Amino acid sequence: MTRTEIFGYTPDTAYQTSVAYYSMEFAVDQSLKIYSGGLGFLSGSHLRSAFELKQNLLGIGMLWKYGYYDQVRDRDSHMIPTFVQKDYSFLIDTGIVFSVPVHSAEVKVKAFLLPPETFGTAPLFLLSTDLAENDEISRSITHRLYDPNETTRIAQSIILGIGGGMLLDHLNLQPDYYHMNEGHAVALNFYLYSKYQSLAEIKKRMVFTTHTPELAGNEEHDFSLLKEMSFFYHLQDHEVKFLLGLEGDKFNYTLAALKFSGKANGVSKLHGIVAREMWGGYDGICEIISITNAQNQKYWQDEILAQSLTQHQQQEFFARKKELKSNLFKEVADQTGKLFNRDVMTLVWARRFAGYKRADLIMRDWKRFENLLTHSKYPIQIIWAGKPYPEDAGANQIFNSIIDRTRSLPNCAILVGYELGLSSLLKNGADVWLNNPKMYREASGTSGMTAAMNGTINLSIPDGWIPEFAKDGENCFLIQPADHLLSDDQKDEIENSNLLEVLEGKVLPAYYDDSSKWFEIVKKGFEDVIPDFESSRMAKTYYKELYS
Repeated sequence: MTRTEIFGYTPDTAYQTSVAYYSMEFAVDQSLKIYSGGLGFLSGSHLRSAFELKQNLLGIGMLWKYGYYDQVRDRDSHMIPTFVQKDYSFLIDTGIVFSVPVHSAEVKVKAFLLPPETFGTAPLFLLSTDLAENDEISRSITHRLYDPNETTRIAQSIILGIGGGMLLDHLNLQPDYYHMNEGHAVALNFYLYSKYQSLAEIKKRMVFTTHTPELAGNEEHDFSLLKEMSFFYHLQDHEVKFLLGLEGDKFNYTLAALKFSGKANGVSKLHGIVAREMWGGYDGICEIISITNAQNQKYWQDEILAQSLTQHQQQEFFARKKELKSNLFKEVADQTGKLFNRDVMTLVWARRFAGYKRADLIMRDWKRFENLLTHSKYPIQIIWAGKPYPEDAGANQIFNSIIDRTRSLPNCAILVGYELGLSSLLKNGADVWLNNPKMYREASGTSGMTAAMNGTINLSIPDGWIPEFAKDGENCFLIQPADHLLSDDQKDEIENSNLLEVLEGKVLPAYYDDSSKWFEIVKKGFEDVIPDFESSRMAKTYYKELYS
C-alpha cells in the first residue's frame, strides 16, 4: 500500500514529521469495540484530532475478536461479562500477512486498515492472529483485550510491539518517531535494536506516554518468562540487562520504555510531577515532561447545547438539557424500570470502574446518603456506570453492591454497557459529573472534560487534570481532600463528609435557587474547557514537544 492509499490526504506542511502511534486500545466509534476505558478514549480522540489537523500520524493497534467484554446482567440484575464475536465489514483487509516469533514459534499476523474517511480519524492499522494458519493458542492472542492469562498478555505485547514494527517494514514506512501510548508496545524496541544495534539510535526515534501514577500498576514480568516467550526478539536476557542497566529478576515495562525513549510525558501537570518522583531515582531514564490529556470536541459535543452556551441563551440551554436528559432517562427506564424526572438535578458517576476511583464514596455514610435522596426541597437523582476489569473481584463486588443497595431507591440507577454511546448519553444528560478518586491515583481522567463540553458541571477532587482547570464555584465545585498522612479509612470518611457538604450546601442550592448562577458556572466551565482540554491542542503539543 502506498502512503496515498493509506492516508487519503496530504499531510499539512506543519506536520510533515511522520509518527507511528502504538496503543493497545483505540475508542474511535461505538461500533468498533476494541477498547476498555480511558486509555482508548484518549487514543481515539488523538486520532480524530490528528485527522482534523491533517497530521502525518498513523495508529497501530490490535483487532480484538471479542473486544474487551460485553457488560450485561444476570437473573439477579447483577453485572456479568460476556464475550461475543465482533465482525467489522468496514475494515480493509490489506492482504499483508507476516510471521512474528512468539514462544519460539512463528505466529502469523494479518493487518487490517481502518481508513481515515470511515470515522474521521488518522489511518489505523489493526493486527490479528485469528487466522486459519495458526493453532488455537496462537489464534487466541488477539481474542480478548487484556487477557487475564499472563503468557497471553505477554504475547499480546509482542504482537503489538514487534508485529507493529514488522508491519511498517512491510509497508516500506520508516517513521521519524515511534510513539508508545503506555508501555504495552515496549517489545518494539527490541525489534528496532536488531536493525540499529544502538540504544542511542532508538532514543532518537522513540517517545513514550505513561498513564499510571503508581508502581504497582506498571506491568512487569520475570526476565526468564519473557526470554522464553521471545519478548526480547534476538537478545538474551543478560544482554537486555546490560543494554538498559537493569538488575533483578523482573522486567518492568514502564522503566524499560523510559530507558529506550528520547523523551516521555505524563498526562497532566500533576502526573508529570508524580512520574518524575516515581522514576527519577533510576539511571538512564529520559526526560519526563507533562502533556495533559484532552478529548475531541467535534465528536463529543452536542451542537445545539454548544450553540446555546456560545450565544449565552440561558432558556435555550435549559430546554436542550432537558431534551438530552429525556434521552438518557429512556435508557435508565429500559435497563432498570425506574422513571427519572428531567426537572430533578441529576448527578452521574461514570468512568472505568476501579476500586481507587471510589464509586461508592457518596454512600459511605448511609444515613446521610438516605437523607440526601429524600430531601423534599432539593431532590436529586444519581446514576452510576462503568466497566470493571472482569477479573477484578473487588471492583465487581463494588459494582454489584451498588445495584443491591440502591435497588429499592427510585432515584438511583446503575447502568451497564459503558461504552462510547452510553458515555455520550450520560455526559449530555447529566447536570453534575462526580469525580472522587483517591488523591494522586488519577493520572489525568478525561470524562469531566467532555462533560463540561456539554454543559455539565464538574464536582471533583483536585486530582489529575482538574487543578489545571478548576476555579471553585466559578467553573466547577471542588471537594476538599483530606490530609495525605491519614489512613485510607480516615481519608474516605473525611472526603465523604466534604463531598456531601459541597453537594448539600452549594451544588443543590445553586441548581434550585439560582438558575442564573448555575448557568454562569456551566458557561464558564464550557468556555474554560476549550481549547486547553480539546484534543487538537494535545495533538499539536505532541508535535511541538515530543516529535521534534
